[in-house]
Amino acid sequence: MAYHLPVMARQCVDYLLRDPNGAYVDATFGGGGHSRLILNELEDGGKLFGFDQDEDALANVPEDERFTFVHHNFRMLRRFLKLHGQRSVDGILADLGVSSHQLDVAERGFSFRFDAQLDMRMNQQQEKTAADFVNQLSAEELQQLFSDYGEVRNAKTLAQQIAEQRQGRRIETIADFLAIVDPLVRGNRARYLAQVFQALRIAVNDEMGALQDFLQQALEVLKPGGRLVIMSYHSLEDRAVKNFLKAGNLAGEQQKDFYGNIHRPFKVLTKKAVVPDDEEQKTNPRSRSAKLRVGEKKTA
Repeated sequence: MAYHLPVMARQCVDYLLRDPNGAYVDATFGGGGHSRLILNELEDGGKLFGFDQDEDALANVPEDERFTFVHHNFRMLRRFLKLHGQRSVDGILADLGVSSHQLDVAERGFSFRFDAQLDMRMNQQQEKTAADFVNQLSAEELQQLFSDYGEVRNAKTLAQQIAEQRQGRRIETIADFLAIVDPLVRGNRARYLAQVFQALRIAVNDEMGALQDFLQQALEVLKPGGRLVIMSYHSLEDRAVKNFLKAGNLAGEQQKDFYGNIHRPFKVLTKKAVVPDDEEQKTNPRSRSAKLRVGEKKTA
């Protein structure tokens, strides 16, 4: 089974690469699918930096002198580029969300399809697991988590039920968690559970905080004319990316200088998000929710 099938790979590379001798970042290396395509089109003078915090990604690192692997979260982008003597780059690609590998390996605890420890850590060195979150957060904090990150309709009821059920014994496994969640399912079970698990995963990995840090640093390290190419898989991420490309912040709030000129750091190259074609959605069902947005950093 493939580690992860890269989504809209050709579109991503076509948008990203302007100079085959330039310096680029694959901020979510994973299985290395996008990185290999980029390396295929880089010339001898080109460089590619791949970031990934997941231990399992180490097995996919290519032997290529133009490639540098950074075993850290992409929120550390600026620091580690500087450490490697690269202060600016020509393009940055990020394929957000969870990889197929993480979903398909039961013991990682990302999927409700398997029973395993309720884990969900993308960085396996991180201390707190999903089990720690459901056992330690207050009912109010759990309600906000499920509402904000999963748009779970009965978030309050779910949070209260978790808080009540954990009084008897600690929630340790996916089976323990599903025993509480399943009686509360509203509508389609798979969709409901996907929303609940997504919300918990986002909180465990501080995905929105990491995305904000990454986007701000990406704007700093991109050269004028450099491109930011980002694929997102749920509305929360997509809205943040869209707003950032439009206004330079996650809220999408327009900022003006002293003279009243609106600050627009990017020329948006995708007026509407690019989505996979029917054929790709058929061959790779997990691509169905993907949305690709691209911005080109404006010159000063």
